[in-house]
Amino acid sequence: MKTLLKQEGKNGLLLLIGSLIYGIGTHAFVEPAQIAPGGAIGVALMVNHYADLPIGMLTMVINIPLLALAWFYLSRRFAITTAVATTVSSFVLDFIVAPVCPVYTGERLLCCLYGGILVGAGMGLIFMGGMSTGGTDILGYVLQKKRPQMSIGRALMAVDGVVLVISIFVFGNIDAALFGLINLFATTKVVDSVIYGGEASTMATIVTRKPKEIAERIIRDLDRSATIIDATGAYSGKDTSVLLCTVRKSQFQKLRRIVSDGDPRAFLMAAEASEVLGYGFKQLKEGD
Repeated sequence: MKTLLKQEGKNGLLLLIGSLIYGIGTHAFVEPAQIAPGGAIGVALMVNHYADLPIGMLTMVINIPLLALAWFYLSRRFAITTAVATTVSSFVLDFIVAPVCPVYTGERLLCCLYGGILVGAGMGLIFMGGMSTGGTDILGYVLQKKRPQMSIGRALMAVDGVVLVISIFVFGNIDAALFGLINLFATTKVVDSVIYGGEASTMATIVTRKPKEIAERIIRDLDRSATIIDATGAYSGKDTSVLLCTVRKSQFQKLRRIVSDGDPRAFLMAAEASEVLGYGFKQLKEGD
């Protein structure tokens, strides 16, 4: 119980720090650049361009139907944690960052780059806390679940691409989409770097004597699967098992905790996966 409370406290701290950095990047750099770098925040920035309403509040409102999708098509746990993260990050942006944080008025390119770096760092910390900021993440995961042959990266790119195209007409210039693409690229790279080594997927090899308990939690909590292989310890000569699984970048910290909780004496090895082919990721057959 004490360990659980300590972990939840750590997750809450990561959420608060991540939301603060995320809010500074959005308010000080992304908003003055007049871009919409995909996601719910991109839609909120476009609405703000006309209505001049608080961006955090708009983001929260836009996320409500997306959270409903997550509740019915993904998992209730994911929907609840995402709702908490979205509420906290929106509150921090509107009531803590916006009233006191100055706005950068320099080069638009620098706004995009520094905004992407800060937003990516904030999102990365939130992901490390086992939560998500919602937005296109939800739509991407729903699309990928409905069409398992579609990679999650391709699904997210499709949704964000629509937002970028619409931003051209909202802001009245094609530069909005081009600069938005730069910002989105910077954000993605920083998120990947914060979570795990710059790669979108992580291949994990787990040596454990409790493979079934760990595999059940991987299936239940991460919506991933695993392969169990019987093995023998070379030094001890005792029977053991090896679990093989691949997870998204935002799921690695959760996987680490699942392994630690299930078997504190387990051995976890993680490696970068430059490409993942198969059910739930990218289709093995070329051209699909």
